[in-house]
Amino acid sequence: MAQVGLVQEAVDCMVKSLQRESIQKLQGNSQASVQQVSQRIELCHAPLAQAQALVTSELEKFQNHPSRRTMHCNDKANDSMDTGSKELQVKGQPGSCLTKCVDDHMYLLPTMTKKMKASLSSLGK
Repeated sequence: MAQVGLVQEAVDCMVKSLQRESIQKLQGNSQASVQQVSQRIELCHAPLAQAQALVTSELEKFQNHPSRRTMHCNDKANDSMDTGSKELQVKGQPGSCLTKCVDDHMYLLPTMTKKMKASLSSLGK
């Protein structure tokens, strides 16, 4: 067990030496501790991480929407087949339905962009 203590002491000594001789030079402030620097980094990183999470979430929602609409169009076409509609009419339904869905989806972009910009600007305050 004494050896474990020796190893721990050697590691502690090495860390203190690294901080004194190298890390503090990188910090530009020899009075700042590693903990203080870590806190500063976290403070700077937190808003960026929040912004990234916000944008990722909004884009995921935006990408999931067409998938759900595609399933809706396919279900609609299948329901039409089940009710006895003519096959030629039903074959064209998914395409026209999807075209309308894409058009509708494109109109969401400006609103989504505005919402994200507002959310992002509130993060910086």
